[in-house]
Amino acid sequence: MSNRAIRVGIDVGGTHTKAVAIDNLTHEIIGKASVMTTHDDEMGVSAGVIEAFKNCLDANNINPQDVIFIAHSTTQATNALLEGDVAEVGVMGIGKGGLEGLLAKKQTKLDDIDLGTGRKIKIHHTYLKQKELNNATVESAIKELTSQGTQVIVASKAFGVDNITEEQQVQKVAEKHNIPVSVASEISKLYGLTRRTRTAAINASILPKMLDTANSTEQSVRSAGIKVPLMIMRGDGGVMDISEMKKRPVLTMLSGPAASVVGALMYLRASNGVYFEVGGTSTNIGVIKNGRPAVDYSIVGGHPTYINSLDVRVLGIAGGSMVRAGKDGIKDVGPRSAHIAGMPYAVYTPEEEIIDPQVEFFSPKKGDPSDYVAIRLANGKRITITNSCAANVLGIVKPEDYSYGFVASARKAMQPLADYMGQTVEQVAEAILAKSYEKIKPVIETLAEKYKLEKDQISLVGVGGGAAALLPYTAKHMELSYNIPENAEVISSIGVALAMVRDVVERVIPNPSKQDIANLKKEACDLAIANGALPDSIEVQIEIDAQTSRITAIALGSTEVQTTDLLRACTEEDAKEIAAKSLGTTTNQVALSAKNNVFYVFSSTKQNGSNQIRIVDKKGFIKIQRGDGSAATCTVEQAYAVIEQMWEDLSVYKSDIKLTPDIYLCVGGKVLDFEGMMDLEQLKMVVDTEIGTREPDEEIILVGAKNDI
Repeated sequence: MSNRAIRVGIDVGGTHTKAVAIDNLTHEIIGKASVMTTHDDEMGVSAGVIEAFKNCLDANNINPQDVIFIAHSTTQATNALLEGDVAEVGVMGIGKGGLEGLLAKKQTKLDDIDLGTGRKIKIHHTYLKQKELNNATVESAIKELTSQGTQVIVASKAFGVDNITEEQQVQKVAEKHNIPVSVASEISKLYGLTRRTRTAAINASILPKMLDTANSTEQSVRSAGIKVPLMIMRGDGGVMDISEMKKRPVLTMLSGPAASVVGALMYLRASNGVYFEVGGTSTNIGVIKNGRPAVDYSIVGGHPTYINSLDVRVLGIAGGSMVRAGKDGIKDVGPRSAHIAGMPYAVYTPEEEIIDPQVEFFSPKKGDPSDYVAIRLANGKRITITNSCAANVLGIVKPEDYSYGFVASARKAMQPLADYMGQTVEQVAEAILAKSYEKIKPVIETLAEKYKLEKDQISLVGVGGGAAALLPYTAKHMELSYNIPENAEVISSIGVALAMVRDVVERVIPNPSKQDIANLKKEACDLAIANGALPDSIEVQIEIDAQTSRITAIALGSTEVQTTDLLRACTEEDAKEIAAKSLGTTTNQVALSAKNNVFYVFSSTKQNGSNQIRIVDKKGFIKIQRGDGSAATCTVEQAYAVIEQMWEDLSVYKSDIKLTPDIYLCVGGKVLDFEGMMDLEQLKMVVDTEIGTREPDEEIILVGAKNDI
């Protein structure tokens, strides 16, 4: 009998569904499988999930009983909203009578939600006064809503985040009639009745479809002999149990890009940078800061929501983007791709087929410009020119890259276009990538400004099959370093397999007490445990937004104890080399500022006098990188005095503005990030929730970093 412990990750993409099997002890990839995504199957995309899963196990002789973790990402929520494949929603508003009731009624009476694609979520509405709410009145309201076409109900009560009882009562009554319900105060615990109701309505609109898929996938996994819980990738980079997904499917939006980031973080030890997930048709661009992907509230069809997901920008520029051209040169690249037009890339067409190539111009879809380039061959076949073709011609794509193709084919196909424009093939290829770069550069600059990434600390991380077509060119022209990891084409599946349980609790609490913080941490921890995380593995990060009084508790935990880390433990010299490379200097210019049994803190002084800081863990991951700061080793008892001193020494004064520093705490096996704290007493209170119960003489490391405008 096998003693292997296997983690399986499955990524559902627009074109392919890819499965990867990973050995839990070594994190070695021991199996891969890929099938076409089954959009048109009666079981939907779940059919492809199961097919890829079974193929992966069968081809690699993996016993289903050895699988200790299985998870998949899904495009279904995103696609349902993009395509308008949504249910009609009935909102049952709940609140008091009188003037306050009129306001609550107005705030829960949503207009139809425009999805920004010409499709809408149809909304029906009714309102129940809280004091009149009972099973009979709820029954009557449900009957009214369903008679109007409602397929799924939202229960949304004014101040429901304080007392959810009435919303849950609506849920119980509706479920007796087999009507799905989205409970608004379970979707979000933040105040803002209209936004909370809208978020729940978006969730409700995809609930029936997602329930069908979830049930069929879960049933198929069980029939395959897998007994461990089926986990689903969230859009914020974590996983959740499928039972939780059945309540909050909207959390899976952008789970594909999230999976890519998790995979890239694990394989590249990325700390600060901009990541690209490059497909054939579009590219998702987002930020990694201090080893975590940047997360923000999603906007659906122009409507702000309380849905936490990766903060990504989607560009219609990718490896398969087609070229628009005229006599005067390259007009544009994208957004239409070779996949949309149903044409092969020139660079992946065998050279012997490219006989007597002729330029033609066409419209890929009705209403599109008519100057997209196609190349007609002597055999009547039409192929097209893409970013991947241009990058191969210029020698940017290397043989080991997934995007590598037949360079001679790309040159032969591009020659007639070059002749038409009176240019060389190299000039045409350069112009194609330059047009793409024009769209990519401002996105990187905008994200770097939003998340305050210092340019000398930015690196580009490329994942997805088309990464090599765009990333090296962009990095060269922006004078940035870049990385494309091994297995970039299946990095999303790797990310799913290695993802951790993530749960978020948010509250608006003006002047929070230490007990408020402790309660929030416990609630987030309990949610993570309910979703399959082992209690001892859970870390809870606290973030406080002083301007809005919003407190966020983020719990991360593993689904099982890993006896071996991904990488061997690195020595101090190994860690110093990693830090030196990140700092852009030599090891003899790097000083060890602090260390414990898990972390090293290195520093290096630049010519301008700033003291750059890197926190490196003993697996070789850069956990924190900052441009100017200091580090100190102290005891728990001394921590508050050290924090006060750092707060004073590292504050920056600009005119009438005081820019307070960011503080990081290395305690136990974790780095706690207290960025954005604007009040010293509040900072000490939050730190106290982490170290208040520890022994006074326990050693910890504190790192402070300056902020600037």
